[in-house]
Amino acid sequence: MEIPITRSCAHHTWFAILVSFLLFTILLCFDYSTTFDGPAINGATFPVNKPESLSVIMKNKTRNDADPSCTGRYVYIHDLPSRFNHDLLQNCQVLTRGTDKPNMCPYMENWGLGPEIGNNTEGILINGSWYFTNQFLLEVIFHNRMKNYRCLTNDSSLASAIFVPFYAGLDVSRFLWDSNLTVRDSSGFDLVQWLAGKPEWKKMWGRDHFLVSGRIAWDFRRQYDNESYWGSKFRFLPESMNMSMLAVEASSWNNDYAIPYPTSFHPSKGNEILEWQNRIRHQKRPYLFTFTGAPRPELENSIRGKIIDHCRASSVCKFVDCSNGREKCDNPINVIEVFEQAVFCLQPPGDSYTRRSIFDSMLAGCVPVFFHPGTAYSQYLWFLPKNRTKYSVYIPVRDVSEWNVNVEKILMGISEEEVYEMREEVLKLIPMIIYADPRSKLEDFQDAFDVAVQGMIKRIEQVREVIRNGGDAGVGFADENHYKYTFSDN
Repeated sequence: MEIPITRSCAHHTWFAILVSFLLFTILLCFDYSTTFDGPAINGATFPVNKPESLSVIMKNKTRNDADPSCTGRYVYIHDLPSRFNHDLLQNCQVLTRGTDKPNMCPYMENWGLGPEIGNNTEGILINGSWYFTNQFLLEVIFHNRMKNYRCLTNDSSLASAIFVPFYAGLDVSRFLWDSNLTVRDSSGFDLVQWLAGKPEWKKMWGRDHFLVSGRIAWDFRRQYDNESYWGSKFRFLPESMNMSMLAVEASSWNNDYAIPYPTSFHPSKGNEILEWQNRIRHQKRPYLFTFTGAPRPELENSIRGKIIDHCRASSVCKFVDCSNGREKCDNPINVIEVFEQAVFCLQPPGDSYTRRSIFDSMLAGCVPVFFHPGTAYSQYLWFLPKNRTKYSVYIPVRDVSEWNVNVEKILMGISEEEVYEMREEVLKLIPMIIYADPRSKLEDFQDAFDVAVQGMIKRIEQVREVIRNGGDAGVGFADENHYKYTFSDN
């Protein structure tokens, strides 16, 4: 009989198939593991987005899908083509084209935190959690934090929110000064076309999608196709108008949300926050108030000139001139040292309504003084107390034509007890306005990333509720007449 021979051949055939499958699997895994870390740039290394995001998602999916605490908190990360994120880091030398600033490459170190600040800080900084952080790297910092978010899933049907890791600010920075509008807008067009072709998009037509920008939201809302108008039109594309954007400064559209500018403090442990809060609480402050910044003579209605003149004329004010690189204002050590020495820090609008200085000064325990509601009160709704008198001083002066105040006199009139209470509130806010080191997880504290993700998930769930109740899910997305807030004094 020939049966034994036939069975033997079949046995060898299935054995060969099994061996081939195992070899293919091993080679596939080897391919991902050998490309886990990205190449060095100016001595810096950063993770390659595609392999790492896939591996981290799989790891967290296995670990957390049975975790009840993740119910309603799952996030799915789109695995974008590398041209939308990783390739921008590879070509970091062109990311600030059109300005006189150096390229962004040195800031790529330490997962986007920038070069670590050493121990030689003359006692101004007290631990190793400080970095030369560039605000435009927030997109990278946030993405790296998201990769370690404990409730990730690779099953998009479980996700409460879907994260789009498009480095929108880094991308547009290459073309903001380009007169060719097609070039300025090309990446945004390509991204939304890619997203619209994915099954995740059709679930809510993008209303459960969100992305992050280290630039202000207005940089993506060019209203007219005229080269004299600033920015790209990315946020006015129909698909993009269905998504939400977290940015360091929001626009007045309902689907833009403001999150804090990154400071230079990125703790990896909760006790580092406690140690810093305790140090700042007992800091001696020889100046009543300070202004750190550059004048804006080109801005016709700017009050900065008045503030600078007032500060210079006061014996209790410290003025730090940041124009033309003076006083080394890009150095966190110098900036924090000044803010540590003042009770109040004046925060007039910058080139736009907001300033990174707001968060640098609060980090140093300095009570912020605002002159326009759009600088903080109408922006960081998830991060700052609704009662603005708890942590800040408001002097309503919008332009020089309204200037009829004496800043020193107003601040002198605030009692020591009120100052103490405001500073304590500022100290309480520190964990929520900083971004922890992406390589670690803070215990007992929620940082700006945690608050932002929580706020985004809550906001998307509200949209789902509207849909379930038969309401118009488009309200606040595509209709520019529905404003999230207005810049009022109320």
